[in-house]
Amino acid sequence: MSKPSASAKSVPSTVQESEPASYELAVEELERLVQSMEAGQLPLDQLLASYQRGAVLLKFCRVRLQAVEQQVQVIEGGGAQAWGEE
Repeated sequence: MSKPSASAKSVPSTVQESEPASYELAVEELERLVQSMEAGQLPLDQLLASYQRGAVLLKFCRVRLQAVEQQVQVIEGGGAQAWGEE
């Protein structure tokens, strides 16, 4: 019997754990992943790894956006007026 190839092993956890340096870099990487996945030329293992990485990036972006949204709400609740109000 033949042994499974190295590509049949699970995706390394470092793919899922490495966090981008910024929101902007995460969005850029996510856009590149989507483009390569949509092209339909990736082998199945790489497609799975790209999907998993995309899920990590998406979660990172959502968490960052939520944090910024909360900060904006705190600022607005602290007496800041909306544009155009006097």
